[in-house]
Amino acid sequence: MAKKVAVIGAGVSGLSSIKCCVDEDLEPTCFERSDDIGGLWKFTESSKDGMTRVYKSLVTNVCKEMSCYSDFPFHEDYPNFMNHEKFWDYLQEFAEHFDLLKYIQFKTTVCSITKRPDFSETGQWDVVTETEGKQNRAVFDAVMVCTGHFLNPHLPLEAFPGYTFSFPFFEEPLKSLCTKKIFLYKQVFPLNLERATLAIIGLIGLKGSILSGTELQARWVTRVFKGLCKIPPSQKLMMEATEKEQLIKRGVFKDTSKDKFDYIAYMDDIAACIGTKPSIPLLFLKDPRLAWEVFFGPCTPYQYRLMGPGKWDGARNAILTQWDRTLKPLKTRIVPDSSKPASMSHYLKAWGAPVLLASLLLICKSSLFLKLVRDKLQDRMSPYLVSLWRG
Repeated sequence: MAKKVAVIGAGVSGLSSIKCCVDEDLEPTCFERSDDIGGLWKFTESSKDGMTRVYKSLVTNVCKEMSCYSDFPFHEDYPNFMNHEKFWDYLQEFAEHFDLLKYIQFKTTVCSITKRPDFSETGQWDVVTETEGKQNRAVFDAVMVCTGHFLNPHLPLEAFPGYTFSFPFFEEPLKSLCTKKIFLYKQVFPLNLERATLAIIGLIGLKGSILSGTELQARWVTRVFKGLCKIPPSQKLMMEATEKEQLIKRGVFKDTSKDKFDYIAYMDDIAACIGTKPSIPLLFLKDPRLAWEVFFGPCTPYQYRLMGPGKWDGARNAILTQWDRTLKPLKTRIVPDSSKPASMSHYLKAWGAPVLLASLLLICKSSLFLKLVRDKLQDRMSPYLVSLWRG
């Protein structure tokens, strides 16, 4: 059973990994090479440390209800699609609410992560870090690499023949492991390890919120570390992965390793491993209103807190009020309180003009109608009656 866990990076996936470790009574120590949380979401005018950063005008392209931590909704007045400052504020609120900052060592670079001599028995790792020029070595029972999907810049260098590009050197924690291609079980656990004590969090492309996906990954990983969830033997998984790669090379299967995963299918898959995938038939029996929202509504992260490990009492209310929080930032016009009785002047201002206009139209139409009737009657009546009609 893992106790001490090293978390590499204090970005979106690192923060959720710290919290999940605490939730499972593990002892996390997070190493962050910058001086603040947020990873690439911490905007700076320049990137002296070589880290990838958001650009100044960035606005999120996933609605806030779909891209939040499953037990910490955005405030209702937050815009549905926000700039990077607002999103970073949310990360700060999350870290402060769950008291996560005390587990983070800032301005600390991870130099290497290597197996200990007795790894096959203990699954432990030697982690070497550097802070202000001083190196430290520590032993951890497990490691969560949370450097994310955008640690290094992705540029089409082949499209620029004859040009030379230079990039800052990125410390790679898994350098000693990357001597050959690594297969990841459910995009998380390397298959070439005898013990499942190393996890890669956030190295995945999803057709949806990365934040929600990495949080669910972290919840699953910490339970595997603790021995509460099991994964198949590495030899079996490695054999299956090798056979699949051979079939891809022969053209039998398409290589989908670089494709984005379907959001709901992947979330449900990981949730099933934890035991938190909601049972729709059971929900319809116990709570039809909630079941209707879960089945026919958006797949918001709260539904993975309705049951099983990590159940959150506020999940039901968060789901039933998710549309209220979505519509709230759109209601920017101030309207009078409907609970107070309106004055007569208010009604005159509101309905006076429409009533006056309707009255004028009725008068005009009535005059035209009377004239039309009189003209018709003149054509049919005798001259004597016409003279009488005209008086």
